[in-house]
Amino acid sequence: MKIYLLGYMYSGKTTVGCSLAQQLDYRFADLDQLFEERYHTSIPLFFIRYGEEAFRKLEQLMLHSTETMDNAVISTGGGTPCYFNNMEWINAHGTSVFLDVSVDKIIQRARASKKQRPVLANKSPEELHTFIQNQLVQRLPFYRQAQIHLPADQPDLNALLQQLHQGL
Repeated sequence: MKIYLLGYMYSGKTTVGCSLAQQLDYRFADLDQLFEERYHTSIPLFFIRYGEEAFRKLEQLMLHSTETMDNAVISTGGGTPCYFNNMEWINAHGTSVFLDVSVDKIIQRARASKKQRPVLANKSPEELHTFIQNQLVQRLPFYRQAQIHLPADQPDLNALLQQLHQGL
């Protein structure tokens, strides 16, 4: 079985994913990390050099490469479900879980993070809130196609495990 975690940046996909994988005795894979390892570059640098369109095409190839994984929890990039037919593909090849986080919690986590995202840099608090809110409006229709919806301001791993076991 494969479990695909999706949600906006700082939604907790890596944190929840690692914990979930440990609880299930599954492998954890981060799609962004797999991309960076395969292409020997950071995603921000790839964006600068080749653009978003090239990134999204290769990201889709990375997503499709997870098809052969068994017993895995896979953290997708924040935009992964929103391009091509990726959300449909995710739902056809595993169980999808949307980690739903409020804008305020995203901002709080972004400020506390050691890994800063270039797209959020150099924005005033008001600009940051507006930027995140606008991106979420665009992405929510895709995220909401997930088979499981988990409120993730304070994620309840036990509730998620219960929902996953019901679906097995």
